[in-house]
Amino acid sequence: MMYVNAGNANMRQTSNIVVLLVTTWAFVVCFAVWMMFGVTGIPIRKELGLDATQFGLLTATPVLTGALFRLPLGIWTDRFGGRIVMFVLLLLCAVPVWVSSYAVALWQLLLLGLALGLVGASFAVGTPYVARFFPPERKGFAMGVFGAGTSGAAINMFVAPLIITHYSWHVVPRVYAVALVVTAGIFWILSAPDPLLGGSAPSFGKQLAVLKDPRVWKYCQYYSIVFGGFTALSVWMPQYFVQEYGLGITAAGLLAACFSLPGGALRALGGWLADRFGAHNVTWWVLWAAWIALFILSYPQTELIIHTIRGQAHFHIGLPVWGFTMLAFALGVAFAAGMASTFKYIGDDFPREMGIVTGIVGLAGGLGGFLLPILFGAIRDWIGINSSCFMLLYGIVWVSLILIYVTEVRRMPVMGEMPAGSAYGKVVTAARKGEAA
Repeated sequence: MMYVNAGNANMRQTSNIVVLLVTTWAFVVCFAVWMMFGVTGIPIRKELGLDATQFGLLTATPVLTGALFRLPLGIWTDRFGGRIVMFVLLLLCAVPVWVSSYAVALWQLLLLGLALGLVGASFAVGTPYVARFFPPERKGFAMGVFGAGTSGAAINMFVAPLIITHYSWHVVPRVYAVALVVTAGIFWILSAPDPLLGGSAPSFGKQLAVLKDPRVWKYCQYYSIVFGGFTALSVWMPQYFVQEYGLGITAAGLLAACFSLPGGALRALGGWLADRFGAHNVTWWVLWAAWIALFILSYPQTELIIHTIRGQAHFHIGLPVWGFTMLAFALGVAFAAGMASTFKYIGDDFPREMGIVTGIVGLAGGLGGFLLPILFGAIRDWIGINSSCFMLLYGIVWVSLILIYVTEVRRMPVMGEMPAGSAYGKVVTAARKGEAA
């Protein structure tokens, strides 16, 4: 009997791994499609004569829809199950992706971008779906593996430039639309029904009640920078290499992948670190690492003239392309660990409300990914400095560091009273008892 039970447990574990892998692959494809305009936007910008602000709007439009629909899709995942929601989403989004290949004006691309941007909401479907197949001590790792699907941004930077070079940008969305349909079929065959579904679904009112918890909004701020910053830079980096260093689209895509690839592939490592050392510790040091990297990346190319007793001494200060790429890689690693640690917080604090909390936190991250490229373009058009995008992110990370210091490092409940049963609430309660003594 013990042998049979052990065999059943091994079979369940294997099945859970298969679900995790096929769902992660679905997210990889979705994320590649979501970031499509980051590469195809370069020839489109030249073809339509777009300025930096219009280019930022083009690349950000799909991110907006993906952000706004994360909350409703998270709620639907809790009610109907992640399997059916993910399957329908993959098939549905293939249509606007294919149609976008025939667009000839900016307004057409913007409207189709809003439609195909739904693929970005797949994150709010897959995260709670895969988490339900694993015990609490492995949720961080499981969500980290699934989150590695953001490496689809790097795949887009490898695949799209090759297609554009050999054919045209119009072929890219057609290839991606076929990939969505094929992935939908593979996902349906290999996935499994949600293990915790059953009984009556909670009302929308009960689901939304969790949003009164101030921790949710704090995690939204963290995620708006680690994921929002990752998403925004993933669509901005290829043209940054083109504009700042004068590279071709293929070389720009390959170097931009040095940021996007670790930002996705190492997310599983971030989940493992969060499981081992705690979400707070990982998030705290990740933000410091990102802050330092952004400080250096922010410094523009500068020509310095010093008047000496022997005449003028000329100096050039600025990152060479290899130095910039190395720092971008480090920033991608930091953002990857930060994305995983943020959802470790959610898995620990909201195990039964993961769908809606994932939706609202993912919404905040997606809105960051939508607003930032537009701000990048507007600031660049205003002050005329390419590295101004990193200056903006530097300031936002500084706000996050202040927030985590005040609410967690100093153990001050300024965000509101924490539940007494939570880890944070226990710390606060113990501290108050000590003060009373």
